[in-house]
Amino acid sequence: MAATTHTVSNQAPLLTAYDVYGSDRVLSEGVERHLAGAEPGLAAQVRGELTDLGRAAGSRQAQDWGALANENPPKLRTHDRYGNRIDEVEFHPSWHRLLGHAVGAGLTDAWGRPAGHLRRAAGFFVWSQAESGHGCPVSMTHAAVPALRTDPVLAAEWEPRLTSHVYEEGLRPAGQKAGVLFGMGMTEKQGGSDVRANTTTAVALDASGEYLLTGHKWFCSAPMCDGFLVLAQAPGGLTCFLVPRVLPDGTRNVFAIQRLKDKLGNRSNASSEVEFDGTWARRVGEEGRGVRTIIEMVAATRLDCVIGSASLMRQALTQAAHHAEHRSAFGSPLIDQPLMRNVLADLALESEAATTLTLRLAAAYDAGTDQERAFLRLAVPVAKYWVTKRCTPMVAEALECLGGNGYVEESGMPRLLRESPLNSIWEGSGNVQALDVLRALQREPLALGAFLQEVGLARGADHRLDSAIKDLLTELADLEGIEARARRVVERMALVLQGSLLVRWAPPEVADAFCASRLGGDWGAAFGTLPHSLDLRSIVERARITG
Repeated sequence: MAATTHTVSNQAPLLTAYDVYGSDRVLSEGVERHLAGAEPGLAAQVRGELTDLGRAAGSRQAQDWGALANENPPKLRTHDRYGNRIDEVEFHPSWHRLLGHAVGAGLTDAWGRPAGHLRRAAGFFVWSQAESGHGCPVSMTHAAVPALRTDPVLAAEWEPRLTSHVYEEGLRPAGQKAGVLFGMGMTEKQGGSDVRANTTTAVALDASGEYLLTGHKWFCSAPMCDGFLVLAQAPGGLTCFLVPRVLPDGTRNVFAIQRLKDKLGNRSNASSEVEFDGTWARRVGEEGRGVRTIIEMVAATRLDCVIGSASLMRQALTQAAHHAEHRSAFGSPLIDQPLMRNVLADLALESEAATTLTLRLAAAYDAGTDQERAFLRLAVPVAKYWVTKRCTPMVAEALECLGGNGYVEESGMPRLLRESPLNSIWEGSGNVQALDVLRALQREPLALGAFLQEVGLARGADHRLDSAIKDLLTELADLEGIEARARRVVERMALVLQGSLLVRWAPPEVADAFCASRLGGDWGAAFGTLPHSLDLRSIVERARITG
């Protein structure tokens, strides 16, 4: 039998050694746009940071780290060889390398740097394309800062560690580490998203804010973090607490990890069930105001769900376009065939809308004005609902662009698909987001005013957008049955917001296609059903890898 029967050809080469940031026109143009009024030199500094991170994310080394971290999921060690309870989770070395690079790139440091949220959001978007699972502790560490700032003493102690660019693995007293990571524990078995139904109890030790907790947390991600913000019932009501894994004297806090979750995706990351039994904690904020204290952390992690989904969408689009560029069928490259071009253009529209919205939200955090805070109050749950919902169908369609090759693990597409539903579930699933939007509409009129003012900046530029805004106002004016219509209302809010941003900032062919399909109704029920008269070639060309 011959050793070689034929030469393999017509296969797309491995996409590696490319700049994830610089090759993404939408992302790089968006960052430059939001930095246009920044102090001299800042734009060049941020551009350099993101270029370095983009090259690292597109390297074969980072791609290998991501694959290995998922092929070797974390393992729970409840006891040591002598029977002592240790409650440790072992990770593959690649997990630590991914985390180390993320922390070193400043992805937990946004709150005190110029344009900190924009540069951090763009960096999180870029680095998550190497691997998504390790982003969980990165996100929660970043998001813990505003919650801790409700207690100036705790903030002074912990914020420098949380925003450090140094990653140190292993459980030791936080005071002995140059940098720490934080997690969060809110949901319980009986309550889920209804955190006010929590039954974990907190008993005060003295007047200094020290308590002992007894209870459980049904979902506690990244249990090897150095500290956690959790909710428990104190005498004054539901309260936020800081639970360190290791106490200042070096002893382990009571943090019994019962098991690790066997999840659909996000397999490199450990999600656990934990029990508290006389667990030492510090109160954060006032008793009875736990939800209000932790809500800023929740809002920040919700934005990271948007960033994470937009990142997954971009990586899926990148892989689909790369395959179509190098694979030929029926006599021509796939990317030049009209029907495939329609599919890729549709995917590109979805990705650009998600990316543009993501950067707008991050820039609003940096602005920090009352107007922008009011805008974020609605825009974050609206974006969290819609962008994370669009992620799974888009990734599935991108996988199909590779045909059978996309269904094979070696392509990396199945990992993206398994990851794609995650962000829609974490930090409040779709119904939770939709109901939160209704709550803001009913209780915070300034939020609606800020949202409509943002959308209205594009009024008059496209008749389909104008019509969609009018329809939205009609929906919002009719409160009858509003809860049952909440998803419909939030979807329309998201689409008019994305449409407004694209009409103002995207190339005309992109804005025209988005308004025709998403707002004008000239669209089918699946990707690849854009009107054939649109400039699809230019949209696809914009989405291709450059540089």
